[in-house]
Amino acid sequence: MFNKVIKIILILSFSTPAFSDTVHLTSLTWPPYSGKALNEQGASVAVAKAAFKAMGHELKVDFFPWSRAVKLASEPDSKYAGYFPEYYYESNEFSFSNPMGKGPLGVIENKKKPIVWSAVKDLTQYKIGVVQDYVNTAEVDALIASGEIKAQTATSDETNIRKVAGGRIDAAVIDTNVFSYLLANSKDLEKAQEQVQMNVKLLTEKELFVAFKKSAEGQKWLAIYNEGLKKIDITAVMKKYLNE
Repeated sequence: MFNKVIKIILILSFSTPAFSDTVHLTSLTWPPYSGKALNEQGASVAVAKAAFKAMGHELKVDFFPWSRAVKLASEPDSKYAGYFPEYYYESNEFSFSNPMGKGPLGVIENKKKPIVWSAVKDLTQYKIGVVQDYVNTAEVDALIASGEIKAQTATSDETNIRKVAGGRIDAAVIDTNVFSYLLANSKDLEKAQEQVQMNVKLLTEKELFVAFKKSAEGQKWLAIYNEGLKKIDITAVMKKYLNE
């Protein structure tokens, strides 16, 4: 009888995933990378969950508007260890994980009035749309800060797509995968499919990260996550998700 009980315990322990702890992160609705309603909650969430699972932990993600997602992750008394997906930037509040994938960053333009540029400085001649609180590239953000690029801030990528389609701005900074997803899945942007396109030149291929707050708890999860990333095939997870 005793041996039977031991066997049952062993079978249950191997058949049921056992998570030693749960980590909480914030994110935003930014398809196809993240979103509560998306399959697996998005490509970046799929990568993050796989990395934590490889280390025996469970990831729970709560979704908020971007500014709130960052604020909640920074609060010392919140349950959140950090937020994602984010581009790298210098920060006193957060430490960045190892890269968890890449996103091609470019600019969209009106098909009737395509923009021409070879260096980022050339963009100063155009009205450029950006999303509030998003990190773009260091050079683009520096030109915006200096006023050389007359940037117009919007609350979402969808808004910028509509503004480019309507000719209110000349171009807008956006991730290529985000642009493709929004055009294919948003009924509100059906007309924009005929009016807006990606410019042929990319700004850069941006790496994606989890930003962990610089607390003892945040740094603990940073080390665990980085180790978990080594145990999975990040590129394969991203490609599989984006192809689907």
